[in-house]
Amino acid sequence: MHHAITLDALRVLDAIDRKGSFGAAAEMLFKVPSALSYTVQKLESELGVNLFDRSKQRAQLTAAGRLLLEEGRTLLQATSRLEDAVKQLESGWETQLRIAKDTILPNEPLLKLIPPFHQLDKQVAIDISEEVLGGSWDALVCDRCDLTLGVGGEFPKGTFEYRLMGEVEFVFAVAPDHPLTRHKGPVDAAAIRAFTTIVAADSSLTSPLRSSGLLDSHQTVRVANMTAKIDAQRLGVGVGFLARHLIGNLLARGELVALPCSVPRPNMPLYMAWRKDNAGRALAWFVEACGGIDWFASQD
Repeated sequence: MHHAITLDALRVLDAIDRKGSFGAAAEMLFKVPSALSYTVQKLESELGVNLFDRSKQRAQLTAAGRLLLEEGRTLLQATSRLEDAVKQLESGWETQLRIAKDTILPNEPLLKLIPPFHQLDKQVAIDISEEVLGGSWDALVCDRCDLTLGVGGEFPKGTFEYRLMGEVEFVFAVAPDHPLTRHKGPVDAAAIRAFTTIVAADSSLTSPLRSSGLLDSHQTVRVANMTAKIDAQRLGVGVGFLARHLIGNLLARGELVALPCSVPRPNMPLYMAWRKDNAGRALAWFVEACGGIDWFASQD
């Protein structure tokens, strides 16, 4: 049975959408632009629909083209996973390892693992993404990563392996010229309520959004990651709890001030997690290597 939609056609649509033109997509796929034009025209003819709006300067998908590509990417991902599984069965080494790192963990320890891993001379592409709060679990549960680092809170249902990475200590930190630095005694909830609090927004795509260390305040500003939260508090935009290991240098230089606070913010244990049925050797290497890191040492 003949099908108009082929994997090759889907790869062409995906490349054109990502690159914005037939020429750039052809270069990405190591083909000539005319070959891509033929593939698209043939697909349009067999489906009886226009997949691209040719009145635009940039290659822009029509509604039908967007639907085809979004559904088609699911097929491409499934095909890629099948190819990886076949290759891994033979060698035990994955062709790709996806690592999701929670924003509360510093980047440097993980990045320092890449050179020694590359010395193994294995053709494994490393994909590192950043998540916030429940997004770290969501990435693993929804198969957006193979290894997630820095997860906490309630463990999701599923066949996952866990390993404790350590505990995060939080401090209530403000800019050195913030009015709360003149507060007498430990800062309490009533004092905090008058000021803006800075919150790193949960990055979950499918799971219920989580909150951590939320404070009752006059206004809330949500930012994308911990770097932005630290910057906002350092600049006096707002206040909130911060992980001590991420701001040790700022505290030492006086760019942030840690204040005693009566609002409870206990230490939080964090874990790494992965699927039990994932026997990839690259995953095993990173699990072992990440387990030997002091993730919560103060950053220089």
